[in-house]
Amino acid sequence: MTATTDPTTRAVVGELLRRIGQGDPDRIAELYAGHVDWRLDWPEDEHGGARTPWIRHRSTRADAAAHYRELAEHHVADQVATRVERILVDGADAVVLGEIRQTSKATGRPYRARFALHLTVENGLVVRHHVYEDSLTVARAFTAGPAGPGPV
Repeated sequence: MTATTDPTTRAVVGELLRRIGQGDPDRIAELYAGHVDWRLDWPEDEHGGARTPWIRHRSTRADAAAHYRELAEHHVADQVATRVERILVDGADAVVLGEIRQTSKATGRPYRARFALHLTVENGLVVRHHVYEDSLTVARAFTAGPAGPGPV
């Protein structure tokens, strides 16, 4: 058995989260492989809609950079916070659990959404990025009209 010199899954995930916090899409994308299995657990008919164009499946490193650009374009920059509660690692796989807090530029509505992010790291790069989040809360924040029930 040959020892690998690739960075550990935990180190790559930690660096990815750090870069996401810094907000530079190109630097974030450097941690993704050329081809990425990128999925979002949203109703298929709402992917890529005008209200939430960043929400769609992706497949390349360039797509990853575009995702972070589009996400920033549609949210109020100084009203963004993510709380990571736990990072679970099992070999090449990691699950990040937490809560995002954002404010929609289009409506001015703040929202909170719980998330789970399943990442797989191979050769020091992210090859899987699957997001499970409260899509209803996000959709409501980007919809004109009365806000949904409950505090944000």
